Amino acid sequence: MTQTSPPATTGQHINYAETLDLRTKQLIVAGVLLGLFLSALDQTIVSTALPRIARELDGLSLYSWVTTAYLLTSSAMVPIYGKLSDLYGRKPILMIGIVIFLLGSALCGLSGEPFLGNLFGGGMMQLVVFRGVQGIGAAALASVAFAIVADIFAPRDRAKYQGLFGAVFGLSSVIGPLLGGFLTDSLSWRWVFYVNLPLGLIALAFIFAKMPRLASGLKAKVDYLGAALIIVFTVPLLLALTWGADGNYAWGSPQLLSLFALSAAALVAFLFAESRHPSPIVPLGLFRNRTFTWVMISRFLVGAGFLGAILFLTLFLVNVRGFSATGAGTATIPLTIGFIIGAQSAGLLAARLGRYKWLIVGALSLATVAFIWLSTITADTSYPMLAARMVLVGLGLGPTVSLFTLAAQSAVSRQEIGVATSSGTFFQQMGGTIGVALFGAVLTSALGTQFKTNFAEVVRNAPPQLQSQLATVQNGSGGAQGGQAFDAEAAKQKAEAGIKAGFAQQYQTIETAVRSGDPAQFAALKQNAQLPEALRSGLAGVPDQAVQSPAGQTQVLTRVRQSFDTAQTEVLAQTDRSLDGVSRAIKVSFANSVARIYAVGIFVIALALIAALFIPDRRLGSRDPQAAPVMDAH
Repeated sequence: MTQTSPPATTGQHINYAETLDLRTKQLIVAGVLLGLFLSALDQTIVSTALPRIARELDGLSLYSWVTTAYLLTSSAMVPIYGKLSDLYGRKPILMIGIVIFLLGSALCGLSGEPFLGNLFGGGMMQLVVFRGVQGIGAAALASVAFAIVADIFAPRDRAKYQGLFGAVFGLSSVIGPLLGGFLTDSLSWRWVFYVNLPLGLIALAFIFAKMPRLASGLKAKVDYLGAALIIVFTVPLLLALTWGADGNYAWGSPQLLSLFALSAAALVAFLFAESRHPSPIVPLGLFRNRTFTWVMISRFLVGAGFLGAILFLTLFLVNVRGFSATGAGTATIPLTIGFIIGAQSAGLLAARLGRYKWLIVGALSLATVAFIWLSTITADTSYPMLAARMVLVGLGLGPTVSLFTLAAQSAVSRQEIGVATSSGTFFQQMGGTIGVALFGAVLTSALGTQFKTNFAEVVRNAPPQLQSQLATVQNGSGGAQGGQAFDAEAAKQKAEAGIKAGFAQQYQTIETAVRSGDPAQFAALKQNAQLPEALRSGLAGVPDQAVQSPAGQTQVLTRVRQSFDTAQTEVLAQTDRSLDGVSRAIKVSFANSVARIYAVGIFVIALALIAALFIPDRRLGSRDPQAAPVMDAH
């Protein structure tokens, strides 16, 4: 049997699980849930408004940075806030986070306003900077919220409420795109950010009025060096992964290799510094705790699988099933429903059974089956059958957020609950970023192969006027960008115009030869290999001398016109068939590529399942432990 020891001296600790009444606890939970909902909502509500924002602020070149800035700052700050909440109490850290988040929201809404002038270089750059401020605040909400549940509820009761916290993320993924679209179309894109202000102030009022300080009793110095190093480790790594996945730089480019090298050097320095600090940002001794270690590994892998499931389902819905971007957000509601049901049901079951390991194993087993089923999708998979797969994914992955948090919190001392909770969030976010980069590379590779294969026959059978356009799509930028940018209607119009112009030019050549009345010119015309075969066969039976009289010329040209009309109609029909083939080829290519992603996802989720099998099977206590919990040694 082994036991973790507190990382530093401790002061007096109040057992809030016993001293607070149930109503006060519920009010605290309501305020924290609202704050967490704002943080989760902000990750989805902005995406719908981004096209409008980029157009009005003239900042298309910075489009992706609006999301990247938020990701970088929030991910880097999560473990820092977790440690600070252990040192100074949950309440002040959470309130500081909400205030920073609301300040960032207000500034984001003001981006591009005249009174800001050219601050930071203009409207879009202002938005990028202010989104980074938002991310700094949101990190406190994401890391501290789950720790608060551990402070005010006994271990067995935590499970009931942490299921609610997990369900918030699923709910926000549905409400975000719908609310973002409504606010952007009805009011202004600025209200996508302003809407946070009244809700955030309500959450702040609840927390200020009802929440005690929630101090852990830990007394130690702040690890400033560790905080700085974890930022230097996280930001370059996430930046390199994001740029690589987006195709801004090649994976072997000097820019990305330099960022990876800087991140690796910071990680080595971080581990060295943490091993010597009396109260490190991330106590390395936690990784001697089997439960903590295996939970972090499994949660990292689940983060990769979950984010991939959401992002690439949307890609399938848009490019294969023909949904709009907003419609695709609505179409993923079955995934959210499954996620919410899974999260809440798992929490209630954990509270009733007093155990969590086999619930985690069961959930990940279900998720593995769901990914196997997702890997069988094709271009012909109906939406109801896709929705059934989504529900299964949600049921499998929904329980993991709350159960992993419960497992980590139950395995450490009360002085380490904040850092253990934030570490889980950090590992899941890092897993999600790395997973998106991995799956993005799989998508690019698969699409390149799929487009070349599926377009080959279409290009071969297309009219010459269409072949050059299709060849460009077939060979364009790995296939992905070419397929997404291909405008079938524009291609059809261009091809039809070329076909009609070609036939008109040929007819003009024939008419000139016939109207000349020269049998020699007419004889040469009948041997012209550029004329349609059917026309040359039809003219072969016409005597050369027929063009010497006006009546003969009219008769020949009438026959030519009839033949041309028939040939032109056939070529135009061939163009329509080719474009139908193009549409089918694009859908098949995307469907097969997304299915390949889920085939890789099976491996990722299966690894998470294997890691979960090594988590010790501990029983949840009915009251809050007053010392570090006892761990299974075998």
